[in-house]
Amino acid sequence: QVQLVESGGGLVQAGGSLRLSCAASGRTFSRYGMGWFRQAPGKEREFVASISWSGSNRYADSAKGRFTISINNANNTVYLQMNSLKPDDTAVYYCAGMRSALLVDYWGQGTQVTVSS
Repeated sequence: QVQLVESGGGLVQAGGSLRLSCAASGRTFSRYGMGWFRQAPGKEREFVASISWSGSNRYADSAKGRFTISINNANNTVYLQMNSLKPDDTAVYYCAGMRSALLVDYWGQGTQVTVSS
C-alpha cells in the first residue's frame, strides 16, 4: 500500500507563491513517477503537471511558465512550486502516483489552495 501525504497549501494573495510537497511511502511506487492534479468547486479534476523518476516533466497549458514540478528520488517527494498565482488557481490540489505521464495509479488526500484577489 502506498501513501501520499501532501502539505504546503494555504491562502495567498494573487501574484503570490506557494510550494506544495508530497511525500510517498509504502512498498510499491508507481512505475512512471508522480504528478499533481487540481479540482475547483463545481469542476472536474484536471491535470496540472507530472514528472518521471528520471526527471522528464509535463505541464498543463495553465501551469506552463508559472508552475515548476520537481522530484527528490532520495526521499520520494514531489514538489510543485507555484508562482504568479491567480484566483483561478483556487482548488484542492491532489498528489498522484503516475502510471504514465497522464494516467494515475493512486491519489493523495488533497490540500486546499486559495488565491484571493
